[in-house]
Amino acid sequence: MPVVQTEDATLFVEVDGEGEPVTVLAHGLTNNRNELAAFTPFVPGTKVRFDFRGHGKSSAPAIGFGFADFARDLDAVATAYGASVAVGTSLGAGAIANILSRRPDRFERTIWLLPAGLDLPFAFRERYEQMADDLAGATPEEALRIALGDPERVAEFLQTPWRFEVEQMLWTHDDPDGLARAIRGVVQDFPVPDRELLRGVTNPVLLICIEGDEVHPAELGHVLLDLLPNAELILYEGQEALMSDIPRLVQRVISFVLGNG
Repeated sequence: MPVVQTEDATLFVEVDGEGEPVTVLAHGLTNNRNELAAFTPFVPGTKVRFDFRGHGKSSAPAIGFGFADFARDLDAVATAYGASVAVGTSLGAGAIANILSRRPDRFERTIWLLPAGLDLPFAFRERYEQMADDLAGATPEEALRIALGDPERVAEFLQTPWRFEVEQMLWTHDDPDGLARAIRGVVQDFPVPDRELLRGVTNPVLLICIEGDEVHPAELGHVLLDLLPNAELILYEGQEALMSDIPRLVQRVISFVLGNG
């Protein structure tokens, strides 16, 4: 079982592909390494997916769940595999931002998919803290029922059964109590101490946002576009628009990862 060992966590890793470039992929809060697994075979080079601390098959230390800690996880995996490109979704995007606010040239290229925060408190803290309370002390099986048993989600799953299989795959965590600590740590922190630090990031950044997403506001994409000197923003009207544009978006990501614009 491939792992990367840090000073306080054992991070589970999966790798597909080979050669250059080497891309590290960082998932979102409450998800795991499987989040973008369906798309990585289409991206050239070596793709390294991993579980953040408290998520998936990775360990969960007793303390240490701020963005700086998740950034250490990302940096450790990227260093272990020699990654020059980083892709992050939500929490993963926040971890990338945290690293770049201190080391602007750490990655040659980065992709921020649905960034959720910057230098302000999390907008939906109470909702996620309640989720953490529900998960605390749960078994993996109980956590799965908690996550997927909401009546609104059940109705959605009945209409689109494939969504249930996807969510079930993403909500597989060995230590729900550790996940609860991770959730609390994230919502009590924010990715960067000062957004102005991101003006020093001169390497290319691809931003992908969705209109109407409360947790990942599209407005943040515009803010980041202004802050990052060499950024491009792809903005979708809604999740359905993004899903229908997946083939074209994958081609854009491939071109970006290869450095072709």
